[in-house]
This record gives sequence, C-alpha cells and structure tokens, in this order.
Amino acid sequence: MNKKHPVDLDFDRQHIWHPYTSMTQPLPVYPVSHTQDNRIFLATGEILIDGMASWWSAIHGYGHPVLKNAAIEQVDKMSHVMFGGLTHAPAVELCKKLIAITPSQLQKVFLADSGSVCVEVAIKMALQYWLSQGITTKQKLMTPLKGYHGDTFAAMSVCDPINSMHSLYQGFLPEHVFVPAPQSQFGETFDQHEADELAQRFAQHHQHIAAFIIEPIVQNAGGMNFYHPEYLKTVRALCTQYDVLLICDEIATGFGRTGKLFAVEHAEIEPDILCIGKALTGGMMTLSATLTTDKIAIGISEGEAGVLMHGPTFMGNPLACAVACASIDLLIAQDWQAQIAHLNDALQVLHRCNELEQVVNVRTLGAIAVVELDSVIDVAKIQAFFISQNVWIRPFGRLIYLMPPYISSKADITLLADAIYTAIAAKHY
Repeated sequence: MNKKHPVDLDFDRQHIWHPYTSMTQPLPVYPVSHTQDNRIFLATGEILIDGMASWWSAIHGYGHPVLKNAAIEQVDKMSHVMFGGLTHAPAVELCKKLIAITPSQLQKVFLADSGSVCVEVAIKMALQYWLSQGITTKQKLMTPLKGYHGDTFAAMSVCDPINSMHSLYQGFLPEHVFVPAPQSQFGETFDQHEADELAQRFAQHHQHIAAFIIEPIVQNAGGMNFYHPEYLKTVRALCTQYDVLLICDEIATGFGRTGKLFAVEHAEIEPDILCIGKALTGGMMTLSATLTTDKIAIGISEGEAGVLMHGPTFMGNPLACAVACASIDLLIAQDWQAQIAHLNDALQVLHRCNELEQVVNVRTLGAIAVVELDSVIDVAKIQAFFISQNVWIRPFGRLIYLMPPYISSKADITLLADAIYTAIAAKHY
C-alpha cells in the first residue's frame, strides 16, 4: 500500500457512492495501487488478471507507452480549451480517422464526453432532424427489448423497460415503442418470423417513429445477447422502407470487440447515426463520438433552430482526442483481426462450463465470452472468490462474462476461465 497516501476504505465506505451500489450496504471495494498491461495491482498485494478491460474500454491494456506518450505530449501543449468558436489539431485529426474507418456515409462527427451523452446526442439528432423537416409526428423511438444504452434519462428511456436496472423510473421516462428482442442467435439459422414481426411493428408505428436504436449484433448490459446479423439487416431495410432513421449504438462493440472493426459490418449495413465510446481512447480517459450523415446534419442545420442544440463543456477535449488518435493508430497498425481470433480461440475453454448443472448457456463472439447461470449471482461473494484466485471479473445478474484486453495471453484466459469454472462448481456465488 502507498504509505504516503493509503486508501482510506472507511472514508470510502461512508462517503463515496460507487456505481450501482447501496450507501447503507455497499458492495466491497478493493484498493488499487497501480495497473500495467492486463494486470491490476491491489494495494493489499494481490496482482489480478483483468478480465473486464475496465468495462470493455482498455483494449490495449494499461500503461501502453504509445498512449502515455500521446497524453504527455498533448498535456504539455494544452489539456483543454473550449470547443465553442475554437478548434485544434487533435480534434480534427481524430475526426478524420473516425470518418476513414466507419461506414462511408457517416461524414459528420459530434464529439462528447461519455457513452450515455453520445446516445443523448444521437436521440436529439434524430428528433431534431424530423422537426427541421416540418414533421412533428415523429416523436418516439423504436427499440428491441433487452437493450441497454446508458444511464442518463433519454438513454434510460430506450433501455429494456422491465428487466433493466432502470425499471424503477417508469412513469418518469418518455414512453417509446419496444419490439421483441432478437431471438435467432449468431451463427445459427435466422427465424423469418422475427422479420415478419418487425415488419408488422414498423407498419403499425412508423408514422410516430423518429428512429430505431439498437446495439448491433451484441445486446450488452441488457443480457449479452449475440443475435443473428439478418435481424439487423431486416431493421435497416424496414427503416429505409418506412423513412425511419437507424441509430446503431457501438459504444461497447466498436473497435474490434466482435471480430469486426464495427459490429454493423457483420450485417453489411450502414446506420444513419453511429454512437462510439469506451475503447475510443483505449480506456485512458472518457470520450465519445456521434457520427451521422450529410443528410441529417444538413437537415438539422437548415431547420428552424439552425444548430444542433447540444454542447458539452469538455466537448472535443484535446487530451482525450490526442489519446484517441494514438489508440486508433495503434489498433489499426496491429494485426488486430488475428489478435481477436486468438482471443476467441482461447475463450473456447469456457465451454467446459456446460458440464455444470447450474450453467444454462456458454457463448462466445470475438473477444467476448459469457457464461449464463440459472440463478442470480451474489456479486460480493463471487468477487471475493475471484480476488482469492488473482483474477478480476465482475458479473451482473445471472451472467459471468469476459471482455479482456486484446493483449491478454492464452495462459491468462485459461486462468480466468479456470476461476469461473471453479466458482460455479464450488458454488462461490
């Protein structure tokens, strides 16, 4: 432990509100002294293999010299300057890179602070676009059940209304149109009834729908559902047919996580609005971006307001933009496809969990692996066990999942998988 500045856990417990945690019965927290590569070093001496990539963002691991140098060089020039009326090279360079690697029709970039804000901006874009066209009836969104898009209010309103962590806000949130969650699984046969159901819902509601918002291919925090690309293709076709905008939320899936640079590539479709974040800076700091088409950007700009009504204080933060540029270059320069393929091969070891009676399903895609149990997990209990096994894994609901840094070795994945298997077999949850 850092003797000069030890972590005051009593103060933490009494005064600091951690994510999704009670202040009267808080989940235990473990003090971190430092991180390096794919290791988390606890102040109490344990060294943990990271299976979470800091909520899926630290794709290059921690302390990568390329990202550190980018931050150091930029902080010596300027760490921040307002983006209203000013611009700077890191933002311009980042937007050039984003336009180059995302679907071709996405030509306009709005930089924001976080994933949730990115979704808020996307929703505002969709609503304001139709208003700018003089169409006042398109005031709702359509989205599948089991979705998750963030914790701010507009984002919460398009999360699963019953099974999400936001169900207690029903009555306060705008009411949108929910369609059945995708059922046909990735790699299996697509059930045409799903397309027929979607077509029926579009026909019924399209007059009032500004946009359809979906996490492409993987519904993440709503249940880690890996669905068939044909579902996404169907949504794109129906959006085009019924003049509904398509928002694809790639905050969790972008930058290679599913085996494609962006998950929309699995379905070979292009959205009207794309949300990215998390791995955008390689997990170094918070930054997100909402990309859209010329049609939407010009439509908004020529409307009554004349501007998109949004502008975060830290929009286009130079420090974050510089690190994001370095992270994208680092990813593209590597054989990232082979990296993800090797990780996917290593993650197959988790399929042995299928032999355990408590396991409902094991599924993998790209650098994601999920073990679904038949009962809700006691996070505090299983986390303590994982610490004892020198791994960092944080389950939710009935799911134990891995989204490790791309630099993780096969040996590291095996140790993570062994800890999961043992935790389930010995009922440490």
